[in-house]
Amino acid sequence: MESAFAVLAEPNRRAILSMLSSAELSVGELMDQLQMPQPSVSKHLKVLREGGFVEARVEAQRRVYRLNPEPLQEIDEWLEPFRRYWSKHVDALEQHLERMEKRSSSKAKGKKKR
Repeated sequence: MESAFAVLAEPNRRAILSMLSSAELSVGELMDQLQMPQPSVSKHLKVLREGGFVEARVEAQRRVYRLNPEPLQEIDEWLEPFRRYWSKHVDALEQHLERMEKRSSSKAKGKKKR
């Protein structure tokens, strides 16, 4: 699991994964979107490929990359107990904000009556 987090720690690799989550892209397309030189994009793709996050296929003269969701599912499973912890806190924050909103609207109504 540590190696997966090391792979994802780099912002450009996360950006590549985000782009590949919606479409298969070639190195050239990734270069254009990231505004990075080919050697840098290829280096990041190599790390992602070795980590199992992306897969490549040859299409004519180019390689087309796509997301492999399996390693992300493993991370998602690892995060589950933490998600439950934060979910409680987010729910409590939501309730607090709703109470504040109700107080604000009732104060505003009180000022209009005067």
